[in-house]
Amino acid sequence: MRLNRSTDIGLRILMLAAARSEDLLTIDELAAGVSVPRSHLAKVVQRLQHLGLLDTVRGRGGGVRLATAAADASVGRLIRDLEGETEVVDCAGAQPCPLSTGNCRLRGALRVAQEAFYASLDPITVGDLAAPPVRQVLLTLGRSG
Repeated sequence: MRLNRSTDIGLRILMLAAARSEDLLTIDELAAGVSVPRSHLAKVVQRLQHLGLLDTVRGRGGGVRLATAAADASVGRLIRDLEGETEVVDCAGAQPCPLSTGNCRLRGALRVAQEAFYASLDPITVGDLAAPPVRQVLLTLGRSG
């Protein structure tokens, strides 16, 4: 299974914010820390804020930080939320599959596999992703100077 780019960026933002939970991080620091354009990162930050995973502080000296309960958030649940109701295959794409009328077992099997993928990530938390030794690397990313 392949995650969309926004989900990948979102996970990296949360890992960095979890490792530096005592810091208020600017969008520029986060963009440098996860190596993505500022404009794209800002959209992902907004989505994470709406999900209650990041707190934002506006104005001069503002930035973002990990929300209080975010370190305990399930990675499986988070990926489900960020990916939305997507399926592994698109049976109704530009050229709909002739087997999508109910005679195909592939779609159902892939749905089961996709849920198994998410379920395997359910016990892992955002805090787990930023735990040592990864934490030491994350602490250096995006730091100015």
